[in-house]
Amino acid sequence: MGNRRTWAIVILVAAIVVLSLAACALLWRMAGTAGAASSPSVGFGAAVGVIPVEGVIASGFPDSMTSTSGTVYSGRVIEVLQQAEADSSVKAIVLRIDSPGGGVVGSDEIHQQMLVMTKPVVVSMGEMAASGGYFISAPADEIMANRNTLTGSIGVISQFIHLEEFLEKNGVSVTTIVSGEFKASGSMFEEMSAEDQAIWQGIIDDAFEDFVGVVAEGRGMPEAEVLELADGRVFTGEQALQVGLVDSLGNLPDAIARAAELGGIEGTPRIVEYRPPPGFLETLLGMQGHQTPGEALLRQLLSEGRPALLYLYTGG
Repeated sequence: MGNRRTWAIVILVAAIVVLSLAACALLWRMAGTAGAASSPSVGFGAAVGVIPVEGVIASGFPDSMTSTSGTVYSGRVIEVLQQAEADSSVKAIVLRIDSPGGGVVGSDEIHQQMLVMTKPVVVSMGEMAASGGYFISAPADEIMANRNTLTGSIGVISQFIHLEEFLEKNGVSVTTIVSGEFKASGSMFEEMSAEDQAIWQGIIDDAFEDFVGVVAEGRGMPEAEVLELADGRVFTGEQALQVGLVDSLGNLPDAIARAAELGGIEGTPRIVEYRPPPGFLETLLGMQGHQTPGEALLRQLLSEGRPALLYLYTGG
């Protein structure tokens, strides 16, 4: 009887501790904004804002209860771009990109915000700034890459999983009732017809045409010249410099120095780094993780149960 009572007390105390930690984490998260900025430097004066774009690009905002590791959300990037734009002490911005791209909509939402920025924006490319990562870079005043950065991958991809044979072998059937011939186009439960493929090819072609136009406008290149580079291949930073996709080679400190110069800052600039607060579970449990492009694509295909139209490099 005594042992049972002791265990009950232990469990109750543990539950109180867990709930207290959860409440503190939630209150801490609610106290900040989605685009809260923190500055690693102390003082006043002209500053360069550094905004990281790290991970697979998705549209909107994350669910507050889920981990955000490996994913960058357009809503948060837009918020911090607007915050940097509104801060009178920030004279220029560095967008530090390490991303294989992601959703077409999320990439376009960030791109639209880039177009209305009035302060100088320098893109600093890390390990990778491919596909959607390049799409959002194109409007920048200058693009700087490490000589070994993987960038480019100008193109669009949409892949479909077909489970029809698998379900049939396992005695599972799916009945689909539709209002029109193409309502279920792209469904994983039946093989695509030639007509389905033609429809999706048209969608891909429209998104690809938009991508080419964005690069041509952002880089001041003829569309015919962009098309020669837009076969989906990736380039090293050095190769990208040779074909006009980036302006110079360098690392983050070089990009900060160049942004300061474009912003008219004399001497060493103060740096304001914008990082969103972690998600609830990350705060509570310290969850960390990295989502590869392939994992991101598979998650969209399976968990969301719908076709995904992506500016995404899936080779890494």
